[in-house]
Amino acid sequence: MGSDVYKRQLGRNAFGDTFPEQHERVKIAANAIADLVEAKFEIIITHSNGPQVGTIQTAMAEFSRLDTNNQTVAPMSVCGAMSQGYIGYDLQNAIRQELLNRGIYKPVATIITQVRVDPFDPAFHNPTKVIGRKMTKAEAELEEKKGNYVVEDDGAYRRIIASPKPIDIYEIDSIRTLVDAGQIVICLLYTSDAADEEDSVD
Repeated sequence: MGSDVYKRQLGRNAFGDTFPEQHERVKIAANAIADLVEAKFEIIITHSNGPQVGTIQTAMAEFSRLDTNNQTVAPMSVCGAMSQGYIGYDLQNAIRQELLNRGIYKPVATIITQVRVDPFDPAFHNPTKVIGRKMTKAEAELEEKKGNYVVEDDGAYRRIIASPKPIDIYEIDSIRTLVDAGQIVICLLYTSDAADEEDSVD
């Protein structure tokens, strides 16, 4: 990837908290990204998934609670992958449509990424990111028995998860290959609470 690659970060809550909000906000992002394409930049878009992964985790946890034949809760890694697909689907469709409206054909691809972290990162012992629905004290105690961390939040209880610092992206070669082939790439922005939000792809 050369120096003319433009890396665009779409931060936390950039797409709102609901399906309709995201559907509308990706159109705003697509318009700005199409301007960059017309300026002849190669583009990597990184995004947060805070509200979306929380919504998915809540839905999957509720499904496992209600379905007496399936009590397995989806792990956070799976919820994260679902959120990447959901955001990427809306974003790449909006970008592709905006480009076609301008008479531009340029492939857009979403890469579901995974990162390597230090298993001894202190963040694992001091989780800080609140996720999921509000719970009663009894429900919170059940979560703690499962080994999950819980924090009191405005008179209720919510689960908290760790945010370790990313060391490497396993799919980095795929991202580079797609950018070198002239495609717009969408992927998750990985940050930790201890790190400033900065470009994850060099």
